Amino acid sequence: MEVATETPLKKSKRLTSVVWNHFERVRKADTCYAVCLHCKKKLSGSSNSGTTHLRNHLVRCLKRSNFDVSQILSAKRKKKDTALTLTETNYDEDQKQVEIISPGNFKVKQDPKREESANHGGMNLGNIKFDQDRSRMDIARMVMLHGYPLEMVEHVGFQIFVKNLHPLIEIANGTIALDCVTIYGKEKQKVYELLHNLQGRVNIAVDMWDSLENAGCLGLTACYIDEDWRMQKKILNFITLDTSHTYDMLSEVIIKCLMDWDIDRMLFSMTFDNFSSYDDTAVKIKDWLSQNKPLLKDGQFFDIRCGTHVLRSMVQDAFEAIHLITDKIRESIRFVKCSQANQEKFNEVAKEVGIDTTKKHMFVDCPVQWNSTYNMLETALEYKKVFSALKEQEPGYTMGLTDEEWEWATTITGYIKLFVEVINVFKSNNPLTANICFPEICDVHIHLMEWCRSSYEFTRSLALKMKAKFDKYWNKCSLPLAVAVILDPRFKMKLVEYCYPQIYGENASNSIKEVSNGIRGLFSEYCICTNSIDQDQTKAGSSSSGASNGCRDRLRGFDKYLHETSQSQSISSDLDKYLEEPVFPRNYDFNILNWWRVHTPRYPILSMMARDILGIPVSTFSHELAFSSGGKMLDPQRSSLNPDIREALVCGQDWLRTETEENSTTFIHNAIPIAMEQS
Repeated sequence: MEVATETPLKKSKRLTSVVWNHFERVRKADTCYAVCLHCKKKLSGSSNSGTTHLRNHLVRCLKRSNFDVSQILSAKRKKKDTALTLTETNYDEDQKQVEIISPGNFKVKQDPKREESANHGGMNLGNIKFDQDRSRMDIARMVMLHGYPLEMVEHVGFQIFVKNLHPLIEIANGTIALDCVTIYGKEKQKVYELLHNLQGRVNIAVDMWDSLENAGCLGLTACYIDEDWRMQKKILNFITLDTSHTYDMLSEVIIKCLMDWDIDRMLFSMTFDNFSSYDDTAVKIKDWLSQNKPLLKDGQFFDIRCGTHVLRSMVQDAFEAIHLITDKIRESIRFVKCSQANQEKFNEVAKEVGIDTTKKHMFVDCPVQWNSTYNMLETALEYKKVFSALKEQEPGYTMGLTDEEWEWATTITGYIKLFVEVINVFKSNNPLTANICFPEICDVHIHLMEWCRSSYEFTRSLALKMKAKFDKYWNKCSLPLAVAVILDPRFKMKLVEYCYPQIYGENASNSIKEVSNGIRGLFSEYCICTNSIDQDQTKAGSSSSGASNGCRDRLRGFDKYLHETSQSQSISSDLDKYLEEPVFPRNYDFNILNWWRVHTPRYPILSMMARDILGIPVSTFSHELAFSSGGKMLDPQRSSLNPDIREALVCGQDWLRTETEENSTTFIHNAIPIAMEQS
């Protein structure tokens, strides 16, 4: 049987339409076809069929450029100055609103300017496809990512907005909440897989939140350094505690969360947000963890307390000691600011005592931010002489301070200044690795010892009260913080040897030795863990090799002997090599995580330990809450939510933010070479 072949059709007349630039006219038997040059699709090509269907195909064709379509449409407008008419496009001159857009048929308001803009922008509207489920999920992700209230989807303005985008979108408050829970479940699985693929261990930060519903919330955050040596944080749980939960039951709640995530064998440390509480909770968790797998160094590095919390607690003691003086200063500033006459009188007195009032402007503090109160006190102390002179010259000024009160205010403000500076160091370092904490905490320790030797009973009693709190923190955290700073190549053992004599005096050598033994003991345990893994892999390889060769390995005993005799050498070489080498020069651009990333091949075992130690969260307070006078409080919106919905929104927002930031970073990195190439 003879098969008909396709042959190009000889054109009887010139094809004048611009659409034929994208089609080839061919004949098969007695039928003419128009074959798309982009996607090779066959359409009717007879002269009786016209070219409208060919234009419609080009609008929908996925394999031709958007620029081609704008040329076609532009040519058609020149040919016919009427509304654009396509097979799947319908314009109604009397219609003033956008009609329904559906996969096969959509209506658009005839707007020449808008049409021209769309065509020149290369918009392809031929394949618009509406997906109700995806649209709903996208809105749910938006609500979670940006922390919008769930009720937003029922607001009239939002409903009008989405209906104008597509009238078929149906979204309700209850539906969006369920969608958020669905997204939370999917993202949780991603986080679970990420944690279990980590090369190092996980540190957990525990913090408590209060709500307007008088129900506390427990937050668990995983902190770790990833394979690229970047500090990462993931909120794992945000549990609502009812009134039946007590501190005795808190350990059970935390243990259940750890079991749900299956990370109990991956834990290195746990940081609690209160330096004075949670002792029993920490002990119970340590005991439970030790039943399954012994903690490193018998848990000496497990129980960590928040450094920012102990600093805030000492600041509260300082403000409490001078609260009456602070009230007088606050009222003195209000007296000056209350009228133009008082301000002019204050400026006149300042000029008499030789103080320029234009350098620093006084202000009344915001009591909910204690650093604002500190700034108010610091500024007022600059005008101490002015207020003293004003007290003598102005009868209406009755809230003036005595010389002794000014002296107390000066001393205590100096104390608070130290704490402000330390917290600012914590805030300025992003990420805040554990090595940053040791020099700052040592400085606080040295100053507290000095303040306790004050000859003034008022300041000495305050210093003793603050140091009692600090000592509880120091006794728990000094060893982990010291080991962290030793793993900073700019300091190594040198900073410990410098600070400890100022703290311990004649007993400094014993304390330095404890730190040295601590880091060597921890390093030894890392070596044992590494060797056990290597042995398991060697045994697996040997068994498979023996099975394949069918013979006994007569040198297996030699391998064991070689491992035992070389183990002590490997333990000392990695750490000793690091400590014996010169310290790295101190500079402000130093990035410790990048340093360890580069030097991992040189210190393979020590770098594993550095990854876990440097990832310890030394503070559980965010930058916004570090200077807050109150505790951690949920906003009214989240306080009123169902506990399960609340956890889904809090955790989901954290996970989606991280995912969005990573995607943005990847996009920027990929876009930079393109931009450079174009420029």
